[in-house]
Formats: sequence, structure tokens, C-alpha cells
Amino acid sequence: MKFSSRIRTAVFALLGLAGIGFATVSPAQADTCGIRFRVLKAGWFIGGSGGNGTMTCGGRSYPITIGGISAGLVFGGSETWFRGTVSNIYRPSDVAGVYAAAGAGGAVGGGVQAIVLRNEKGATLHLTGSQVGLQINADLSGMAISLR
Repeated sequence: MKFSSRIRTAVFALLGLAGIGFATVSPAQADTCGIRFRVLKAGWFIGGSGGNGTMTCGGRSYPITIGGISAGLVFGGSETWFRGTVSNIYRPSDVAGVYAAAGAGGAVGGGVQAIVLRNEKGATLHLTGSQVGLQINADLSGMAISLR
């Protein structure tokens, strides 16, 4: 009888471990999507920015809008074309939210940028961009992305 009790315990333990293994595999795994957008930025101590673009996810395109503010040392204006990825999203609407950053930079004529941002839902933007304009900044800024 002890032998059958041990087998029964082992079988239940294996089923329990198998259940735990299945529970960790979620049918809605986090996704990584492509994103491209243009931002116009201008300011004199306090700045504003706005733009639009597209997120491509699962073979579908989603139009997005960008809006933001910055405060600190902000002078001039620029246009930046960003492209990259948005990761750790479970549905396209997870890209929507507020992204905050502290940074410094500048452009005289042209320049490049690279930045990593995260929103309150955990979506992470990995972006590179080419910038045109005359701008100098050392500021705190916030950017909001929304789906149109």
C-alpha cells in the first residue's frame, strides 16, 4: 500500500508541476511593434511639441498622434523623424500613454537622437531619429501618445 501511495503522490506532484508550467504560458504574449512618427518642437524656456505617425503591429497600421511639453532650458525649434520599436505591449492601445524624460541636446542644421522611454502601462519605446532645426535644450519633458 505504501508503494501505491507513493506513486499516487508522485503522479499528483507531476500533474501539479505540469499545471504550473501551463499556467506560466499566456495566450496573449507581449508583442513588439514598429513605430514611426514626426515631431515638431519649439520653445523659449517652456516648449511644446506635436506630431503624428504610424505604429505597425501584426500586419496592421495604427495612426498615432503625439503631443508634449518641456520646461527648463529650451530654445529654438526643430523637426525630428523618429523610428524604432515599441515593446512589452499586449494590445495596440498599450502604446497610448504618457512618456517622461530628462535630457539635453541640440541641433544646428541637423543632428541625430536616440532615446528609450517607458509609459505607465509598461510599453517601452526604443527610438532613433534625425533632427533638423536650431534647438538647444536641457529640460524635463513629457510626451503623450494616443491612437487616432
